[in-house]
Amino acid sequence: MKDKRRFAVLLCAEDTEYVKKVYGGYLEVFMALLEEEGEVWDVYRVAKGELPADDAVEIYDGFVVTGSRSDAHGDDAWIQDLVALLRRLHQRRRKVLGICFGHQVLCRALGGKTGRAVNGWDIGVTCIHPSPSLSKLLIPPHLPVIQCHQDEVWELPPLAEALARSEKTGIEMFKCGDHIMGIQGHPEYTKDILLHLVDRLLQHKLIQDCHAEAVRESLDAREPDRGVWERLCKGFLKGRLSL
Repeated sequence: MKDKRRFAVLLCAEDTEYVKKVYGGYLEVFMALLEEEGEVWDVYRVAKGELPADDAVEIYDGFVVTGSRSDAHGDDAWIQDLVALLRRLHQRRRKVLGICFGHQVLCRALGGKTGRAVNGWDIGVTCIHPSPSLSKLLIPPHLPVIQCHQDEVWELPPLAEALARSEKTGIEMFKCGDHIMGIQGHPEYTKDILLHLVDRLLQHKLIQDCHAEAVRESLDAREPDRGVWERLCKGFLKGRLSL
């Protein structure tokens, strides 16, 4: 009998009480988007110092690097350890999908540059515009996705290719070879999760009331295209897409 395919979520954020209560934690949120029958999904709480052992890397068919409240350009010990792991995964050509912070830290690990977003916070539902190489996969020219970030990729790594942009962010997606893909947005988020995070940002005075109101307006105005994002992320991670 064929072994089950196995994937690992490298969790770079802590589960909030709300997400644990309503969704079962961020692992479950990602599995709701990416899991298929007969797969095994593990989680490593990277922000708490958990990483797969070097000899365990080969048991995984792919890795997902999540968002985080930390900066991908930061010098925390766990971020440096994650960067070193991502470089090893790149050298071994393991499949890695980076989301938000994961997108940025992948860029850093491969030799690109990240930092504070030139145009400030992007929170809400944003339409991104795919490149020609992404459009050939029948991706629509205006693809809505939930966003929540104040950092961005400034400069791509060597040999990487930008796959999408938006009005606010020049590099919304990138790939390197056929094994690395970064997405600045949050395909895994629901509107409910975003509203919960906006409330937390307000409580910590990281955004103003006007930002929160703009988020609510964007959520009322359009829906994220979860079906397309699910097809894109699953297809990349499981080797069904040729980017």
